[in-house]
Amino acid sequence: MSYPYQIKSFEAYKEAYQKSIQDPESFWGEIASHFTWRKKWDKVLEWNFTEPRVEWFKGGKLNITENCLDRHLETKSNHPAIIWEPNAPDENNRVLTYRKLHEKVCQFAHVLKNNGVKKGDRVCIYMGMIPELAIAVLACARIGAIHSVVFGGFSAQSIADRLEDAQATFIVTCDGAYRGAKDIPLKSVIDDALIGNKTIKRVIVATRTRTPVSMIKGRDVWWEDEMKQVEEKGVTFIEAEEMDAEDPLFILYTSGSTGKPKGVVHSVGGYMVYTNYTFVNVFQYQTGQVHFCTADIGWITGHSYIVYGPLSAGATSLLFEGVPTWPDAGRFWDIVDKYCVNILYTAPTAIRSLMGFGLGPLQGKNLSSLKVLGTVGEPINEEAWHWYDEHVGKRKCPIVDTWWQTETGGCLISNLAGITPAKPGWATLPMPGLEMVLVDENGKEVIQQGDETISGNLCIKSPWPSILRTTYGDHERCRTNYFATYENMYFTGDGALKDKDGFFRITGRVDDVLNVSGHRIGTAEVENAINMHAGVVESAVVGYPHDIKGQGIYAYIIYQGSHAQDTHGTGDLVRRDILQTVTRIIGAIAKPDKIQFVSGLPKTRSGKIMRRILRKIAEGETENLGDTSTLLDPGVVDEIKKGRL
Repeated sequence: MSYPYQIKSFEAYKEAYQKSIQDPESFWGEIASHFTWRKKWDKVLEWNFTEPRVEWFKGGKLNITENCLDRHLETKSNHPAIIWEPNAPDENNRVLTYRKLHEKVCQFAHVLKNNGVKKGDRVCIYMGMIPELAIAVLACARIGAIHSVVFGGFSAQSIADRLEDAQATFIVTCDGAYRGAKDIPLKSVIDDALIGNKTIKRVIVATRTRTPVSMIKGRDVWWEDEMKQVEEKGVTFIEAEEMDAEDPLFILYTSGSTGKPKGVVHSVGGYMVYTNYTFVNVFQYQTGQVHFCTADIGWITGHSYIVYGPLSAGATSLLFEGVPTWPDAGRFWDIVDKYCVNILYTAPTAIRSLMGFGLGPLQGKNLSSLKVLGTVGEPINEEAWHWYDEHVGKRKCPIVDTWWQTETGGCLISNLAGITPAKPGWATLPMPGLEMVLVDENGKEVIQQGDETISGNLCIKSPWPSILRTTYGDHERCRTNYFATYENMYFTGDGALKDKDGFFRITGRVDDVLNVSGHRIGTAEVENAINMHAGVVESAVVGYPHDIKGQGIYAYIIYQGSHAQDTHGTGDLVRRDILQTVTRIIGAIAKPDKIQFVSGLPKTRSGKIMRRILRKIAEGETENLGDTSTLLDPGVVDEIKKGRL
């Protein structure tokens, strides 16, 4: 499969970028013409950032699975679509060709319909990283159901919140999941999440770990039993539901600056076109290459660059169930060697973690198949960039440093592998279609003078095809979060630098959202969980630099429970109790790395916590804390400084 829209030179990038800004409708209309549409669109783009309202390929009719599967059957029927590498290296892998994946998706789409799932229904998917997860996602899209994948590390309470917000009526899960040395009891977590739930009609359970589970009559059914019924009838095909380009494809929950997770909604047409375009161009994908994205499908990276981007391009996507350090720190390199991986796309957190094991795990591993390396989730520090370049890429593989968000659907800023320049620690240039600007706190554009490097808040002036359409059930929240801060612009929530070459470097969040191991976690969400613990009076959470995770979570806690005396000693028991509470309410991913017990928090006279001060102390800056004269009790700052962990 050739890609007529694949950029082949720096000059071609400049031309494409220029055209995309001057005439976005003809630019994206031309790219979209290379996909399968039931009916061509009436208008490429209509938008208004004030409402906000964005419509791409208006009036167009399609189904994304026909573009990910059906259109490849003539030329790629026996070509691997998904290679699955299980958690344990001694377990059998699985290879699903495009024909086999198409068949399984159609069969599971029948299962969904047999169990009452209809177009527009919300289906929560809570599974381990097995092929059935990708099959479930695509089967939902096949029949027009809206999938909402929840990462397998989230707690029952987190799932319950998401089920309620989406008003989901169906769940697809597993008995359990393997993750390194751990067995995660997914079905029992779902059972806990469903206590008091009034909307769920059916839970479909796939077998993976053979963990004993409770199966409730009339509600719970086994994936295998349901598939067997369909297979016995000889069913291998189901007609794809015709979808409008602007129909919702999925909801994906992301942390915000308030405690309540927000459901980002992506639509069918624009998301498909943009994820394909960025996959083909950023990674410079060539037919037959093996693309290994190490993310979990529970995050946007997995949606866009394990499932929809690669499969719409007819690529081979490698799905990995395990973790990079189990059973040893050579696991990634074993996989690259075993499958002759050509593209490796992972997180800076993983790279920094693997650096800590030295070069031993790389010894004897054949990495010569690698052509492109990539990073995602957070800015990569220069030390990790050079280690990745030298020891993994052998200085022969371009590294694409991709910046984007759940809300953006696909990469917005990145060098194109081997085509546009790379600069360690910098995401570099925007993708075609992206008019990025830096503004000051008043929304005034920061203008570059000569060769100076400028800084500001990163905003975007006009929409791209995979921009979020709304936050589910609460369009006002979408408006206030992304479009109300600066007039007629999308605000990313990130600060950035821009150098003389027009390259961007992301400097981090400017709101109360942390980026921990590439995952966004709202400080308010963590504080809410901590405050649920009996004995906690109040808490404040900030980020601080962490060698492996990029950002760690530092919690300042006022505690007056029955174990309060313990906090005057080591406080270890109370700390463990609080960590357990956070794990139960959100999941282990949100556990604070440091907990400091304090008698008070630095507050203004109006009661606002001065997180700026707490952040500086957590970062080790104890002298230049700025103006503390507005604090109700400036003395509390000295106490916090003395007790810093």
